[in-house]
Amino acid sequence: RVQLVEAGGGSVQAGGSLRLSCKASGNTMRNYCMGWFRQAPGKEREGVAAIYTGGTPTLYVDSVKGRFTISQDNAQNTVYLQMNSLKPDDTATYYCAAAGPLQCYSASWSAPTDFIYWGQGTQVTVSS
Repeated sequence: RVQLVEAGGGSVQAGGSLRLSCKASGNTMRNYCMGWFRQAPGKEREGVAAIYTGGTPTLYVDSVKGRFTISQDNAQNTVYLQMNSLKPDDTATYYCAAAGPLQCYSASWSAPTDFIYWGQGTQVTVSS
């Protein structure tokens, strides 16, 4: 079982930056597909980024490419989401989640339904 704890959310002005973290416990992150998702009130949950913890490839939804970076720290068993050039449309609750390793090689990697373990979420608010 994987338990995920998120941190790093907050309020920021448009153009600012935040770094979210997701620390795993219970099991190590090794050989998992770790994803970041976001959901705004009244909107569907959206996959943002993912990383296969057994390798280096990373995945991003088009709307955040060039602005967000997903990374991992194996020693800390933690996945990060560095968010730069934030926009008001980025305002949402952000969740990290874990799936089996093949998820990161799926054409539909960003679908949340195949992710089994979820963090509690952290709120990100971007004001104009």
